[in-house]
Parts: sequence; structure tokens; C-alpha cells
Amino acid sequence: MRVPARLLPLPAALAASALLTGCFSATGADGSGEGERLRVAMMQPPRSGLSPLSDDAFKLSRWSTAETLVKLDADGDAEPALATRWKQSGRDWTFTLRDGVTFHDGTELDARAVVRSLTRAAGASPKPRILDGVELTAKARGTGTVVVTTADEDPLLPQRLSSPQLSILAARAYRGKTVDPVGAGTGPFELTEVDGTSSATLDRYDDYWGGRAKAPGIDVKFVPDGTARAAALRSGEADIVEAVPVSQAALLDEDLITEVPMPRTNTLYLNTGKGPFKDPGLRAAAREAIDAESIVKGVYEGRADVAEGLLGPALPWAAGLRTEVKRAAPEKPDGRTVTIGTFTDRAELPEVAAALQQQLQKAGFRVKLEVREYANIESDALAGAFDAFVLSRATVLDSGDPAAYLYSDFASDGSFNISQLADPAVDRALAKAGETPTGDARRKAVVEAEAAVLATDAAVPMLHERVIQGDAADVVGAAHDPRERELVTLDTHLK
Repeated sequence: MRVPARLLPLPAALAASALLTGCFSATGADGSGEGERLRVAMMQPPRSGLSPLSDDAFKLSRWSTAETLVKLDADGDAEPALATRWKQSGRDWTFTLRDGVTFHDGTELDARAVVRSLTRAAGASPKPRILDGVELTAKARGTGTVVVTTADEDPLLPQRLSSPQLSILAARAYRGKTVDPVGAGTGPFELTEVDGTSSATLDRYDDYWGGRAKAPGIDVKFVPDGTARAAALRSGEADIVEAVPVSQAALLDEDLITEVPMPRTNTLYLNTGKGPFKDPGLRAAAREAIDAESIVKGVYEGRADVAEGLLGPALPWAAGLRTEVKRAAPEKPDGRTVTIGTFTDRAELPEVAAALQQQLQKAGFRVKLEVREYANIESDALAGAFDAFVLSRATVLDSGDPAAYLYSDFASDGSFNISQLADPAVDRALAKAGETPTGDARRKAVVEAEAAVLATDAAVPMLHERVIQGDAADVVGAAHDPRERELVTLDTHLK
């Protein structure tokens, strides 16, 4: 059964229709007589040719085509995946590999394959962000054991190795300068074809070590336009739709959408390296001018939580550990001109930027906006080209531990330091958090690092998002994952 089409206002219907023309090929049985292929509408197209060393790795993970040595449970603790057990001895972690695993090209998973993948990731430029500040080497010990050694003792290494950016791929993936995951994973679905930034095709891999997937395959279409994604679900052209915009949720049957609190914070990053916000007083003035509650109500229609810090309700332990943060006193903007950048890929962000423009102008700033697609603005944002940047940022995406996110975004040498922050006190707090063993002590150190960042006003957290996922009425077993690692699993199928 497919979801019946619903009527849209004519202009929206026409626009969506144009965007969705040819969105998915005709579906049905794959020739095996075992059900229908899943049609998935994804928000962001690949940024780096689906290289696992980029954020594209999370697409591979959500399609269940590439896997890591370990995975995370609901609490963020490491559990077996391609490795069945591990133990630490000082700087060395020894991982025992799972028997009977083959890559999609038929070659066997062994220690050399793991070493190849981890070595390529460790030497990449830029590194996967989970390895920010981490130096590691991997060596094979026989065919079924790998020893991973870090420059310093790292209590979080198993969690780091759960990052999709550290997926283990077959040798064929590394033949050129780029990493090509087509036909090179170990998951229940084999990536067989990628059509640039338009689409991807995956077929069931019948020799998967964990059993046979219930769906015969996945047809993916990249649909950056949020209205078009919602229309794909409404019209029955897609079975699973990623990131339904808040503005479209009210137009969908409530039974078809699931709202999941996310470890994702909508933050205004302020450029501390140059321009007006190099002045702590002007950063404080911007922070004081922001009315996050009105943004939650007006832009997100109440489907978000006002931020108390960088870490939101998806990490409930953070609120109980916070203490008051001492910040600089605000100064008068006196008509200083600032440029705020953001991107269109998340439909709400341009609206957030427009609301911020009004709020900051009311406080005495002059504000210009620059809005582009993410692929066309990321490099400028990282280079400090804007005075401020609105970003929706996942806080525990990689390791299940927010220390990695804090380091990546706010350490002097962090790979995603949009604020251009270089603060010794912040660096010390981040280093302490990264070195502290897992458990209560680490959580306390993480919240102390968060406080050190907030004290600089380099980032003004505004709200914590809830992702809205659309699943057609005949979809069974789609994952609703706060960490955005799972979507289509071994058990996902159509009735």
C-alpha cells in the first residue's frame, strides 16, 4: 500500500512536481519475488563523492553499507561490530576481528584490511574530525587481530572507532587518491551505483555476516529542497524521507512523521579572529540581543528546545552539572556592520538568520546576510570569511561523546573552528576533558569545557533541534536515530 496523495496549494504543488519529476525510478519487485525496494529521499547530496573520510560517511552508515570495528549502544557505550572484543594496555588497544566477514567484492575482512583503512584515515588531510588531536597507528597481529596505538593513552578510543568516518573498506576503495566506497563495504546492502549528487543505488548483499536484509535494495535520491522531500512522502513517491522541515510537518499526516530530540544545536558562531566580533564586548552585545524563544516559536513552530548551553536535552546529564558562566559585559554596537552567513540545505536556517538580522539590528548592529548551499559556503565559513555563521551542529555525532565536537569546533587547532577561537583557557579545558576516563568524571570535565567556551561568547547556542522523519504507512522497521547513524537497517522493509 502507498500513501495517498494530498492536495497542496497550487504553487507549492507545481514546484514540488517539477523537483520530483523522475525522482525515483519505478519500483516493485527486484526480480527475486521478495518485496519492494525502499525509496529514500535524503537531504544533503554527497560533498566528497561519498568518501568515508568526509561527512558523507554518515550516508554510508545510514544506508547500512559501510561498517566500523565497534558501534554505540543507546547510552553511547561501545559494543561489538566488525570487532568482537577489545582490551587496553597503556597506549595500545587490541581488537579481535569477527570471523566470516566478507567485503562486497568477495574479499575477506582481515587485519591487513583494517590497518589499511585506519592508516588512510589517520593520514588524511584534513583528518576525520573524530581524530582531531589524536595520533594513532594500526598494526596487524596475525590475520584476526589489530593493535591500535595512540600517542597518548586514550580512554575513548573504542568510541572513536565507531565513527562512520573510520569505516573499514576493501582494498579496491583505495586505488586512487580518493576513497571510493562502491562495492567495497561489509554491510547488508552493497552500494552499486552513484550518480553524482543526484542519486545512489544499493542492492541487498546476500552474504552479509549478520543475516539477510528484508528489503531487496535501496534507491536513494538527494533532494535538498525540503518542500520537495515532504511532497515525495505525501505523494507516495518516497518511502522514507530524511529531515522533513518544520514548515512542512503540519501538511503531513501525523501518523507518517516521527519527532526525535536530537543532539544537535542551532548555534550562532561569532568570528573572534577578525572583524567586529573580535571585541568581546560586541560578542556579548550580540548574545544579549538574541531572543531564542521567539525563534523556537516563530521558525520551529515549537518543535525545538531553547538552549541552555551547547549540549542539549539529548544529553540530560549536562544540565545537572552546569554552573553559572562569567561572561564579558556588552558594549554598544553603534551601528557596526556585520555579515551573517548560513546555508539553504536546512530549510529553517535562512529563516533563523533573518530573525537574527532583525534582533541584532534592533540592538544597534547593521546586518547583512549571505545565504548559499552548504557545499558552496563551507570553505568560506571555515576560513573566517563571515563575522558570524548560523550552523546546525551535531554535538555527539561521531563518538557518542561531546568532547570530540567541542575540540573540533573550539580548540585552537580544531578542524571545524568557524569562530577562529584561540583561547588558552578553552584549550586547557578541552584537553582535560579529552584525557579524563569515561564516566562521571569525564562528564564533569566536558561540562567545564562547555563553560570555558561559553565564557568567550565565541558561540551563542540558541536552540536544540528535533529531527522530523517521514515514513510511509507501509514502512516497517525504519530507524529513528538521534545520532543520525542509522536509517535503513537489516530489518527495514515494506509491508
